[in-house]
Amino acid sequence: MTDPQLPAQYTKKGKLNARYYERELQLLQTELVRLQYWIRAQGERVVIIFEGRDAAGKGGTIKRIAECLNPRGATIVALNTPTERERTQWYFQRYVTHLPAAGEIVMFDRSWYNRAGVERVMGFCTDAEYDDFMRACPRFENLLVRSGIKVIKYWFSVSAEEQERRFQSRIHNTTKRWKISPMDLESRKRWVDYSRAKDAMFEHTDTKLAPWTVVPSDDKKRARLNCIRHLLAQFDYQDLVPGPIDLPPRVEATGYMRPPQDEQTFVPDCYPKPEASDADGN
Repeated sequence: MTDPQLPAQYTKKGKLNARYYERELQLLQTELVRLQYWIRAQGERVVIIFEGRDAAGKGGTIKRIAECLNPRGATIVALNTPTERERTQWYFQRYVTHLPAAGEIVMFDRSWYNRAGVERVMGFCTDAEYDDFMRACPRFENLLVRSGIKVIKYWFSVSAEEQERRFQSRIHNTTKRWKISPMDLESRKRWVDYSRAKDAMFEHTDTKLAPWTVVPSDDKKRARLNCIRHLLAQFDYQDLVPGPIDLPPRVEATGYMRPPQDEQTFVPDCYPKPEASDADGN
């Protein structure tokens, strides 16, 4: 039961009620579908960058944004460690190949900002490479924006206490354990170093053409809804979703006979329907 002093959509701990959250999420996902139809019709090109601390909730938000969209026009890019060949390329080159064409949305689950974050903190790049990135990144993003690409950047912020709780949850849950990597554990040890790196990154790359927007994410549900609402507010879109479709009648199959089912292999039914007598309680 919720605290009578809190609105009905909140729990006693001040977090969003699950039922309220699901209802709001469904409404916002419907709006995202409308937005995608409009982006496709207008030929817009959209890049959304998701950065932040490990376990800050980036992946869950991306999943909720993408799950009701047409994957042919809304893709998620989460690149692995660069190959030996990619390390010899222009730093932005492997990201450029994933930029959107007309009518497309591309969501980067981490992006070129790896250089300003994990590479800087862990020593995976030289000081010269880091300094060059800090000078080049605003210019690179300005080129994207001036070419007509809309660049939206989110930084997911989580407290040390909440990050620790989520790490512990992942460690003790088999289905989440894959989310814990040696790099995550190292980032936990270097909390202050990552804070300094983030501050320096914002100082150099929080520009008028491509600003950063911070998403407080200690409450995952609130963070997801707030992020989606902010994303929708970046577009003056219209509802271009086609109306209901009338399905034509099926053409009667004349002269067709289905092959015997015993000649086919079916997946085993591990959850068979109960017999009629069992269903009736007899």
